[in-house]
Amino acid sequence: MEHNQDIPQALSVPKLADALADLLKQPADAPGMSPNAYRLAFADPEFLLRRETRGMRLQLEMLKPDLNQREQGVDQTVVVFGSARFPSPETAQTSMQAAQASGNPAAIKLAERHLRNARYYDQARLFARLVAEYSEGMHAKDKLHICTGGGPGIMEAANRGAHELGAPTVGLNIALPHEQSANPYVTPALSFKFHYFALRKMHFMMRAKALVAFPGGFGTLDELFEVMTLVQTRKSQPVPIVLFGSEYWDRLLNMEVMVEEGVISPEDMDLFHLVDTPDAAWEVIRRFYAL
Repeated sequence: MEHNQDIPQALSVPKLADALADLLKQPADAPGMSPNAYRLAFADPEFLLRRETRGMRLQLEMLKPDLNQREQGVDQTVVVFGSARFPSPETAQTSMQAAQASGNPAAIKLAERHLRNARYYDQARLFARLVAEYSEGMHAKDKLHICTGGGPGIMEAANRGAHELGAPTVGLNIALPHEQSANPYVTPALSFKFHYFALRKMHFMMRAKALVAFPGGFGTLDELFEVMTLVQTRKSQPVPIVLFGSEYWDRLLNMEVMVEEGVISPEDMDLFHLVDTPDAAWEVIRRFYAL
C-alpha cells in the first residue's frame, strides 16, 4: 500500500477490483449469471443500459473525463472546431493526382475543392503550434491545451500542431452511426468518447478559455452558436470567439440582418472576431487575456 494513498480508498478499491475479477472468471452461461441477478450492478451492462439508469450514464460521462483531465493537469483549453472533411495538403495533392490520372471530370472537381480547402488544415495546424509554443515552460496551471472533437480534418490538424511540439492535446470524440475514431495526434490518455452530445458540449465549455471556429458544417455551427448564446446570456464567462476564414463566414452568415431585424443587439456583434491568419487568431486571445 502506498503511504500517500487515502486509507479508506486503499481498503475499498482492491475489494471492488477483486469482486469484478472474480465475476469475469465466470462463464456467461454459468448458473446465476443472467442479467440483474448475480452480477454486480456496476458490471451488468444490461442493467446500466436500461432507460431508468440514463441519469447514471449521464453522470458517468460528466465525471470520467473531468477526473482524468484534472489528474493530468488540464485546466485550460483552447477549443478548435471545423470541418472533418478538409484533408491535409498532402492528402489533397494525392487525390488530385489520382483524379487527373482517371480523367473523370467529377473526380477532378472534387479534388480541386479538397486542394482549395486544405489550406485551412495547414492554418489550424499552425495556430495550434502557436498555442503550444506559448505554453512551453509555463506552470501547469497556466498552460493552454488544444482541445478538439478528436476526429479528422480541422480537428486532426489542430491536435497535430500541438502534438508536433510535444504538447498534450485533448480529443472529445462522439459515437456516431458512421463510426469515427480518434485521430492519431490526440494524447491517448486525453482521448475521450461520448454517447451524449449534451455532455460533450459541457466538457468543451468547462475548461474553454477561447473558441476558434474554422469553416465547417452543421456540427461546427451547432457548437459556435451554442457558445455565442451562452456568452450572450451570461450563462458562461466571456471568452474570445474567433471565426477563422472571413471569405467563408462572410458568405455563410449575415449577422447584420439580425441586428437590422432587432433579434440581436448591435453590441452582440462584438461577441466574435473574424480573422484570416493563425497569428491574428492567437493575437485575439492574447489581447483578451493580456498574455
